[in-house]
Amino acid sequence: MSAVSDQSPPATGTTGASGASYAAAGVDIEAGDRAVELMKEWVKKTQRPEVLGGLGGFAGLFDASALKRYERPLLASATDGVGTKVDIARQMGVYDTIGHDLVAMVMDDIVVCGAEPLFMTDYICVGKVHPERVAAIVKGIAEGCVLAGCALVGGETAEHPGLLGEDDFDVAGAGTGVVEADRLLGADRIRKGDAVIAMAASGLHSNGYSLVRHILLNQAGLTLDTRIDELGRTLGEELLEPTKIYSLDCLALTRTTEVHAFSHVTGGGLAANLARVIPDGLHAIVDRTTWTPAPVFDLVGRTGQVERLELEKTLNMGVGMIAIVPEESTDVALATLADRGVDAWVAGEITDRGDHETGAALIGDYAS
Repeated sequence: MSAVSDQSPPATGTTGASGASYAAAGVDIEAGDRAVELMKEWVKKTQRPEVLGGLGGFAGLFDASALKRYERPLLASATDGVGTKVDIARQMGVYDTIGHDLVAMVMDDIVVCGAEPLFMTDYICVGKVHPERVAAIVKGIAEGCVLAGCALVGGETAEHPGLLGEDDFDVAGAGTGVVEADRLLGADRIRKGDAVIAMAASGLHSNGYSLVRHILLNQAGLTLDTRIDELGRTLGEELLEPTKIYSLDCLALTRTTEVHAFSHVTGGGLAANLARVIPDGLHAIVDRTTWTPAPVFDLVGRTGQVERLELEKTLNMGVGMIAIVPEESTDVALATLADRGVDAWVAGEITDRGDHETGAALIGDYAS
């Protein structure tokens, strides 16, 4: 985790009490250093034995000799952010959960191919460094890394005065994982008759918040401290619910039974993301009658009068991850996930693709 910067070196010029300075331009080096000190204890909690060195270096170090146990190791990488959900965190003044969302967005993409998450770096951009706030964000990222089984090996905190307001911020991250070449999961493994297993989402996760904020906050005029009876809590608490991190659950599944593919349900919705792993000639059918989406999805759709297909193209509708397994593996797969506390069910199957069918489709009506 490097010290704060604005991505460019300080300008040279006059010195002295009345001269130009970095601090006068809005960049507080001391505050950045304080933030690094505060975050150290959380970053330590993410360490794996392969990580070398500590905070303050120019690069994070990971001992690649650990990969010698692989016959043909393939490195998997991904990068992502959290989107406009960060504005909910800003308005609520809650900064220690948004990191879970970041790790989920990155590491759950990596695990889709069967890769074990290894390490992650983050990028936090702020209008003004508030050390405790930055440390809280990193705390959430570190906690998410622990849940994903990866190390947080470094990152950057950048202060951008004049571009962002003093309370504005954004987060992004990149991650790396590894998978044995002959254990790589994907479309080429999927067969007709495979079962589609859905894993429940923890809520909206981190996609579609531009639509959600527009409908609930702008159009409907609700406030984040409004208690919504059907949600059983305030709107802000619901919208800030952290994204479920499935990485270790998916890896456990690959160890206990045969898995052909995973699909991480993010932007674009369930059908579009599932279609990304379905090979030509086959079709995934997902039956809506097998689950009931959480109340927040109905709240958004009803309040904004959003058509179902539009809602499904934007939100996960209660399914955060899909596993595609041979039909005979479903019992073991469901038992494995249940043992890990993951709500999962058989939601569909793989069939031959018809002339006018795409890679995946939802059928039926949601269970009430």
